[in-house]
Amino acid sequence: MTPSQRQNPMSCNGMVTSPHHLASQAGLDILRRGGTAIDAAVATAAVLTVVYPQMCTLGGDNFWLIYDARTGGMKGLNASGRAGEKACIAFYRDRGLDRIPARGYLAANTVPGVVSGWDAAWRYSRSALGSRLSFAALLDTARELAERGFPVSTSLAWWSGVDTDPTDQEFRDLQRYPGFAAAYLKEGGKPYRTGEIMRLPDLAATLALLADKGPDEFYRGSIAAAITAELAEHGGLLGMRDLARHTADWVEPVSVPYRHCRAWNLPPNTQGMASLEILNILNNFDLSQIEEGSADHYHLIIEATKEAFLDRDAYLSDPAFVDIPLERLLSAEHGRRQAARIRRDRAATGLAPLDPKGDTIWLGVVDREGNAVSLIQSIYHDFGSGIVPRGTGVLLQNRGSFFSLDPAHVNCLMPGKRTFHTLNPAMLLRDGKPLLVYGTMGGEGQPQTQAAIVTRVLDYGMSPQEAIDAPRWLYGRTWGKSSNDLKLEGRIPAGVADELARRGHAVRRVEDYTDVMGHAGAIRIDPQTGVLQGGADPRGDGLACGY
Repeated sequence: MTPSQRQNPMSCNGMVTSPHHLASQAGLDILRRGGTAIDAAVATAAVLTVVYPQMCTLGGDNFWLIYDARTGGMKGLNASGRAGEKACIAFYRDRGLDRIPARGYLAANTVPGVVSGWDAAWRYSRSALGSRLSFAALLDTARELAERGFPVSTSLAWWSGVDTDPTDQEFRDLQRYPGFAAAYLKEGGKPYRTGEIMRLPDLAATLALLADKGPDEFYRGSIAAAITAELAEHGGLLGMRDLARHTADWVEPVSVPYRHCRAWNLPPNTQGMASLEILNILNNFDLSQIEEGSADHYHLIIEATKEAFLDRDAYLSDPAFVDIPLERLLSAEHGRRQAARIRRDRAATGLAPLDPKGDTIWLGVVDREGNAVSLIQSIYHDFGSGIVPRGTGVLLQNRGSFFSLDPAHVNCLMPGKRTFHTLNPAMLLRDGKPLLVYGTMGGEGQPQTQAAIVTRVLDYGMSPQEAIDAPRWLYGRTWGKSSNDLKLEGRIPAGVADELARRGHAVRRVEDYTDVMGHAGAIRIDPQTGVLQGGADPRGDGLACGY
């Protein structure tokens, strides 16, 4: 085991980890003021919508996995938006489109769920956990940063570059949208550089409205009116009735046993089922007999991922529209059948090309009472649709572009439907109490990185930071590629890469610590002492901190 090259922060009273240091500190401040893990998660998430707009904004969605220490129960919250009532396959087909555009007004076809998630979670914090903090108090730091400005981080500067990838102009030429350019680029359409000060006055005003009038202002008030007016002006799909009808929904989390623990995640429309299926498959293998970081270790998790993705792509959609046999898919018997199909000496082939995008944040919080939150928040592609309605500062997501325009597809577009979501926050419980709160951004990489973290912590005894720091892989494809490949960080030994190639994997070496691998985080709670040990990803701008 390679010692971590970063600190392994530890504390007793509470801990926050997120992909941006200012956001983590905002959450920690709420914990110090007596707020709950949920309160701190809202504050952290709010700051991230300001300082990390390439990954999440008020115009996106979020999903929550909450452990309530008072009851010992797990709560799930689905705050993803539904397609507007005008959003249908015929709308796009009549305009000569065979797929939903990834950018622009026609990409913003689902209601933003973020604010509704903050609201529902905060209300639960007040009613069940005894929080005394107001909703407005949780937005204080985010408002201040948006108004006064903040130094642009390395990640934000990189993703703001209009020429980041010259082969991918559809996704990088964001200065063509006036609202985006006015909010996130300097005069002349020039991107901000690392360390320059970015101010977001329109977003600050919107956050002030939410603090003053409450979250309902986003869905039924002046903010909703401003968003829908601009969409209507440009032939968009969301109307006031769509926003007014939106609700975040409490859902029953799903779980599978893994070793001496139980792994928890969220049900469809998230891909939590895939993350759990991977662990369900790995239950059939003794990893203590397999060296961590070896070709055998990587190969096994990659092949388990392929099996899980076959099920995911066959079934995953909105359960209100599609029957998903979740109990069978997460059964031990099904896991055994999947494991039996894995060849230890040969990579499986024939999996359909995977979706290459998914820009997201994950954050985790544990408070002094033992309450825990695993939260994931996203706008889908970097900077979402690219649309920022005038006067709002709200960058709208393009999550609805993932819908299919094939009526026979399980994830086909229908009015009022939630799309397949890659987002899935995770938690491991041991003897009914949290042992590991963990997650990552990264679309298709989320289940793979979750499996890497879990096996490294549980099967190989790593600390959270060591598990996150260790070399990673990503099975899937990138934009412009027609087939999947296996991306390996350069730190992975050449002998391991060669052996994986020999087994049939399409190996491609990538730079060390590339954020293609996602920004992961984790908090481990020692079962004996209660000491909290956190980790944040060096691939991002994050921080794990406690007190």
